[in-house]
Amino acid sequence: MQHYLTIDRGNTALKAVVWDGETVIWQETVSNVSRTHLTEIKKNYNPVKVALCTVVANDYTLIGYLHQLFGEKNVLILSASTPLPIKILYSTPETLGSDRIAAAVGAWGVNPDSSSLIVDIGTAVTYDYVNKEGEFVGGNIAPGIGLRLKALNRFTGKLPMIDSRGETPLLGVSTETAMRSGVVNGIKAEILFYLSQLPSDTRLIITGGWGADIARMLEPVKATVIPGLVSSGLNRILLYNENK
Repeated sequence: MQHYLTIDRGNTALKAVVWDGETVIWQETVSNVSRTHLTEIKKNYNPVKVALCTVVANDYTLIGYLHQLFGEKNVLILSASTPLPIKILYSTPETLGSDRIAAAVGAWGVNPDSSSLIVDIGTAVTYDYVNKEGEFVGGNIAPGIGLRLKALNRFTGKLPMIDSRGETPLLGVSTETAMRSGVVNGIKAEILFYLSQLPSDTRLIITGGWGADIARMLEPVKATVIPGLVSSGLNRILLYNENK
């Protein structure tokens, strides 16, 4: 029995998952991870391979820990040059975020027979499209819910900083609900717009911290919510490279 470790380092959190084949046997979401913590994971699960995607530029400390503990040849740092089960059509693949690549592979893995619109709602919101031929065609990046609310507060004279969680009526009845509804319903509208422009058989796959909440707001439009989509994609990439 061989275990794999995937690490998804986002802007605000790090998700570590240990896999046995395609089955999750342990997972944890933390703000950061230390060498001691990684040593404990190695002791408890002895993963033979590690895959990392990170949005942190020059993430040398974490990469150094992984190389020291698991061996450089056993650590896959995901990029567009990594052998992938999908094809990247992005015109500047070297600038494509590894988290977007992993999410696209994860979506293709659960939906290989039709096209997918993948929406990752975190610090930023990404909208990515993978066609039924398994090609990453492209996508867009927009500010996430928290960033939009912070921008309204910072760049205006009177708008307050409000909690992102709360009532979101169609039309706000207070400054707080007007701001929150404008932001949250705006993202809902963006998703529906992109979906309307893509082939009718496109499946909507949503991930990220706000994924389940936004998916409920989209009903009766059906969305598949996969909280660990990036981690799943990383694991599929490891398996793909092991079996090549």
